[in-house]
Amino acid sequence: MFEGIPLWAILVDYALGVVMYTLIARFAMGIFLPEDSSFFFNRFFVKVTNPLLKLFAPITPAFLIQPMRPIYVAWFFFMFRFYAMPWLLGYSVMGMLSFPLEGEVAQGLSRLLGRFLN
Repeated sequence: MFEGIPLWAILVDYALGVVMYTLIARFAMGIFLPEDSSFFFNRFFVKVTNPLLKLFAPITPAFLIQPMRPIYVAWFFFMFRFYAMPWLLGYSVMGMLSFPLEGEVAQGLSRLLGRFLN
């Protein structure tokens, strides 16, 4: 499926993708739930992403409201995946790498929907 893409690149992309989507999930839950909610998933996302938010605090604008900070940090992970990964793999055009994580999810959904629609 990923011919020509080294294993290290797939593993790095998967790890960065999981971090990015975890931050996005925290942002989405933050729309509906307070940060100190007792809901299991919210507690998990807060606990897992707080170290990242603290790490990125020096470059996070002070005017950015607290609930928006996870999506701001997720943007950095997306940008790294979109621009740095192709560069590390030697592509001459930025953004040429199809994200392996999203490709796997799309193929899985395609197979699943194909079974239901046929």
